[in-house]
Amino acid sequence: MTRNTLPPWQALEAHAAQLASRHLRDLFAADGAGRFDAMSVQALDLLYDYSRQRVTRETLGLLQSLAQACELPARIAALFAGDAVNNTEGRAAMHMALRNRSDRPMQAGGQDVMPEVRAQLAKMREFVTGVHQGRILGYTGARFTDVVNIGIGGSDLGIVMATEALARFRNKGIRLHCVSNVDGVELADALEKINPATTLFVICSKTFTTQETLANANAAREWLLGELGEKAIGHHFVAVSTNHQALDAFGIAPESRFTMWDWVGGRYSLWSTVGLSIALSLGMDPFELVLAGGHEMDEHFRTAPLERNLPVLMGLLGVWNIDFLGLDSLAVLPYDRRLHRFPAYLQQLEMESNGKSVTRDGTPVGYKTGNVVWGEPGNNAQHSFFQLLHQGTARVALDFIAPVNGSSRFLAHQDLALANCFAQSEAFAFGQTAEQVRNDLQAKGAPVAEIERLVPHKVHAGDRPSSLILVPRLGPRAVGKLIAWYEHKVFVQSVIWDVNPFDQWGVELGKKLATSMTEPVRTGLAPDGPAHLQKLLAQVQRWRGD
Repeated sequence: MTRNTLPPWQALEAHAAQLASRHLRDLFAADGAGRFDAMSVQALDLLYDYSRQRVTRETLGLLQSLAQACELPARIAALFAGDAVNNTEGRAAMHMALRNRSDRPMQAGGQDVMPEVRAQLAKMREFVTGVHQGRILGYTGARFTDVVNIGIGGSDLGIVMATEALARFRNKGIRLHCVSNVDGVELADALEKINPATTLFVICSKTFTTQETLANANAAREWLLGELGEKAIGHHFVAVSTNHQALDAFGIAPESRFTMWDWVGGRYSLWSTVGLSIALSLGMDPFELVLAGGHEMDEHFRTAPLERNLPVLMGLLGVWNIDFLGLDSLAVLPYDRRLHRFPAYLQQLEMESNGKSVTRDGTPVGYKTGNVVWGEPGNNAQHSFFQLLHQGTARVALDFIAPVNGSSRFLAHQDLALANCFAQSEAFAFGQTAEQVRNDLQAKGAPVAEIERLVPHKVHAGDRPSSLILVPRLGPRAVGKLIAWYEHKVFVQSVIWDVNPFDQWGVELGKKLATSMTEPVRTGLAPDGPAHLQKLLAQVQRWRGD
């Protein structure tokens, strides 16, 4: 039975039609002062206020019924039991084991993976402290002052996001540079800033075959060879990979290799040895606090009742917005500059996971799955794209995220940030009616004709659904909780939509075509290529000659 034929799904469709004429102003008026208490959850030092979502108590009950009909509790249990929830690749998805702070075994492929995980964490700690304390040195005997992380996708986005979010915890003796894009710009910029004798390169590629990562890694290797010679390679490169043959050829020393596992997807890998650059930047203790925060959210997700479960609520509300209200875009708006890369991180997490058009058994879906995720820090966003969100024709759901205590020493500034955050969430919900506009203009003494001219331009429809996430402050535990919260939200939605969130076949076709396109771009020759490609290559060659 497909999801949209389930009785709760059909009941939600009918309910959405009945609710269509009711504005958020009406919903708040009907609920009175009790709406916030009924539609907010405080857990794990987090506050989730979803009272400005376009839902009623009936909506929430129907969404819970849909979750039960889709066997969400059993699927959560299967995820944590290490079942092959990634059914197209026959694998478990056990990224939760990477941050498991309990003594409980965690299974993948029928084996407890915790001994391996703990061994790699211990190896990471030994390496990180060795670098920080000056026991692990470069080829010339100099201490490392710079780390260059070379990776892409999950081997870059999480590292950049976490180290930016936790910048005030950085080790002052280490500068981190992240290189991902294949165009070479990031690498060239990094090489201009670093000293070869004091730079450590961390290459993150599970298979050591990723085109972008290898292009940058090989270029960095050639640069170091020219600066320090062949013998320096083993002192200045470490890798997170499983391809030992390729690591041998590259020259990476056996003690400088860190393990990855096939039960960890790239976009879920910052908790693993892929987080080595995070630990080098922050220190191992802050990194393990990030893991601890993620584990707290895992335990909450695993044990909390559905109606008070943060990832479940967020996931179900997302399904409601996407499939029943027609909102297939989500703006993530952090009111702290430290989280400026969090929307980009969520883009991969959500869009690569649930951007699917067939169910787990290969049947085409008959409903929407996934959404476009985007966003910017809140106050900057207010001065760029909020105009469209307030008064444009696009309809977008919003997640506001704010720490109560700011990340800078200018504490009064966070009062302004919170004031803007709360004001915007209110404005999106309730808008500004024509009557309110008239009254405001009349109070300012505007002429009647001018009032009538301006009214349609100043009306804000409101009724834009949003959620608000508050944290006390942006520390390692809080960041770990936020990341794991959204990870589990993605899983909840995948269960409701019956899709596999742990594969990404949509990424593979472009990779394959790019491999076959490299030589024609270099030479300008594609004898068997179509006419339009021949013309493109010819233009490339003409401009390359300029």
